[in-house]
Amino acid sequence: MANKEASVAELTDGFRDSNAVLLTEYRGLTVAQLKELRKNISADATYAVVKNTLSKIAANNAGISSFDDELVGPSAIAFVHGDPVAVAKGLRDFAKANPALVIKGGYFDGNPLTAAEVTKLADLESREVLLGKLAGAFKASLFGAAYLFNAPLSQAVRTVEALRAKQDS
Repeated sequence: MANKEASVAELTDGFRDSNAVLLTEYRGLTVAQLKELRKNISADATYAVVKNTLSKIAANNAGISSFDDELVGPSAIAFVHGDPVAVAKGLRDFAKANPALVIKGGYFDGNPLTAAEVTKLADLESREVLLGKLAGAFKASLFGAAYLFNAPLSQAVRTVEALRAKQDS
C-alpha cells in the first residue's frame, strides 16, 4: 500500500511538473526497443511504463481527467520537460520504425490531445527553425524600413546630380 501511494505521488508530480504528457501503448515491444526509445527522447522527456489504475488516480490528482478512457492495455507515459515537438517527433518516428508502439493521446498546455493532434504536433518544425524564421522575418522588415527611409535621400541625391549635369551641359 505504501509503495502504491509513493508511486501515485511520483506520477502526480510527473503530471504537474511536465510541459506536456504523451500517452502510448507499448504492447509487443521488447525491452531493448523500449531502452532505445527512452534513449531517443531522454533529452526532453522521461518515458515510464505505468500501471493504469495508479496513473488514473495520479492524473486526476493533477487535474487531468482526459486519460481516464485511454488508460487501457499496457501503457507508458512520456513526461515532457523540454521541447514537446521534439518528443512528439521522436515518438512518431519510433512508431514508424516499430509499429507496435501506438500513440494514444496526450495533454499539452492545459488541453487534451488526440493521437491525430499529437501527430500534427510532431509535424511542426523544431523550435530553433521557427525562431530562425522569425528572426529572418524581423530582419527583412527592418531592411524594408531602412530602405524606405533611405529612398527619399537617394532620390534627392539623384535629382541634385541630374540638375548639376543639366547645368553643366
